Amino acid sequence: MRLLRHSLVARVIASLLAISAMALISIMVTMTVASDSRGDSAAINMAGSLRMNTYQIVAALQRFEHQPGAETRARVAELAERFEQRLASPELTDALPNARDHALQSQHRRLLERWEQELAPQVALAISGSDVNPDALRITLDDLVAEIDAMVTLLEQNSESKIQLLSILQILFLVLTAVVVVIALYDIRHNLVLPLRQLVVLAREATHRNFGHRTRLTGNDELALLGRTFDAMAEELGSSYAKLEERVSRKKAELERSNRAMQVLHEGSRALYGGGNDLCSSAAPMLRRLEQLLEIGPIRLSLHDHHDDREIPILATHSPRRPEYCRDHDCHACLIDPQPLTLQATEAGECQLLPVSVGDLMLGTLEVWFQRDKPPNDSVKRLLNALADQLATAVYLQRRIEEQQQATLMNERTIIARELHDSLAQSLSYLKMQVARLERMQARGMPQETQAAVFDELRTGLDSAYRQLRELLTTFRLKLEGPGLASALRQTAKEFGERLGIRVALSLDLPPHLLSPNEEIHVLQVVREALANVVKHANAQWAEVTVSFRVARLYVTIEDDGVGLVRDNSPPMHYGLVIMRDRAETLGGELTLGNRPGGGTRVSLAFTPQTARLISQHVGADSRPATPVDTSVDAIATDRYGNRE
Repeated sequence: MRLLRHSLVARVIASLLAISAMALISIMVTMTVASDSRGDSAAINMAGSLRMNTYQIVAALQRFEHQPGAETRARVAELAERFEQRLASPELTDALPNARDHALQSQHRRLLERWEQELAPQVALAISGSDVNPDALRITLDDLVAEIDAMVTLLEQNSESKIQLLSILQILFLVLTAVVVVIALYDIRHNLVLPLRQLVVLAREATHRNFGHRTRLTGNDELALLGRTFDAMAEELGSSYAKLEERVSRKKAELERSNRAMQVLHEGSRALYGGGNDLCSSAAPMLRRLEQLLEIGPIRLSLHDHHDDREIPILATHSPRRPEYCRDHDCHACLIDPQPLTLQATEAGECQLLPVSVGDLMLGTLEVWFQRDKPPNDSVKRLLNALADQLATAVYLQRRIEEQQQATLMNERTIIARELHDSLAQSLSYLKMQVARLERMQARGMPQETQAAVFDELRTGLDSAYRQLRELLTTFRLKLEGPGLASALRQTAKEFGERLGIRVALSLDLPPHLLSPNEEIHVLQVVREALANVVKHANAQWAEVTVSFRVARLYVTIEDDGVGLVRDNSPPMHYGLVIMRDRAETLGGELTLGNRPGGGTRVSLAFTPQTARLISQHVGADSRPATPVDTSVDAIATDRYGNRE
């Protein structure tokens, strides 16, 4: 009820209803008054005709006095009857008020009584022929006319009173309507127009991001309630907008800081992966710059030792001294801080440990210290996780490079040991057996002719061993223009071309990084042995080396246009072809020797490479230490059949 009492809509509706009600009442009153005044004119006319009728009766009586006759008598009787009819006619009686004490009712009764008691008897006497006093008749007629005039006057006054009443009512309703309209307009102006204008101004200011404007509307109507709601909403919007601007500015600063931190990480990654993976010289500046940008620090990196299961400090920013593990005392990357700090938990500092890992392989931990009242937010935590992953990748790559270098070194030692075992060691073993044979001959006193054959074999064996030694030295001393077998084959073709005095053609169709170092040495030695035979025995004018890879097999062909072979096996005491076949068996392939249809010799080698590349190994297997290669003298002196030579 209180809301309805103060409701602007209810007040506007009430004003409209009041105006409508007054208009309706005014119309009804007008219709009522008009309906009541409908017979007033006829009554006035009828009353006026009574006065005329009275004069007509008087005139007829005067003629009757001078000219008595039946016609005149009938005229007087007709006029008297007409007077009575008009006096009692509905036009006159219906216009009279219903109240018996009304002046019109009283006047009508007096007029009727005067007619019936005074004038009608005299008219009847005159018609009957009796003498009538003219003076008395004139007086009676004058009194009757006066009564008729009085009645006409009352009728006119009654009609005028109705018109005046109607005018007064119209004026009253007009005034009331004007008052209601004025009140409604005032209410609409002060409680509708002005509040709406204030709301529009508030909305316009809100569109210009000015949330300080207020409507300050009072009252209990709808617009006042809406204005207070808009004021509260503007205040909340202003507060929310200020908070959003603060958050946006803070986020913008964080994004700029994160962008600079990502740039530092990018530059640090280039330094880590392009500068020899030196953590001290590349990671320390990156960590210090991150500390300044992210307002954290100090930071310490420790690596996990899988052998004795302990953490080894590698690098610490703001460090007062170099780490105990340090192997380069000329490096001062960790000792350039003007204010070294101590890594310990205090009331103002806390530490966050981040794992430095690749997959399931735990490489170490990264300690990040920060102030307790300024903990790192989510973006800083993501950057720190990216830093830990980047350091993990760098440490992992450094370990893999070191393991690869160690494996390469051990592989080279194994190749050298195998080459010495398969060539020079066997030749020396053969010479050792020939020397023992010669000693037995000398001990038995055998003739010089028999011993000369052994001396010849010793000389031939020494020449072969010396040649093999020179081949091995030449092979291992090759200055490769690039890594892999292709570069070694190009240098070999150039070398033997100079020795032959002709150009040795070389055709290569070989994918990169296909063969292992052991397989490359075997292939290179087969090619060099075949070309050495061309130099010594072929007397050729043309030679070609073809290497191709088809259907997962490698094909090596050495051809010349020389004298060819008497048969396709090795001649007596020629160990080169035997060693070539042994190398082919070691590779798991086949070696084929034969003469070319156009003349000359063709040596063919075909095998399937069994390379195990480092990139295909599992990360879990990478963490296991490599099996050391036994390069001792006992291993070198043991042949592939398990016999010691």
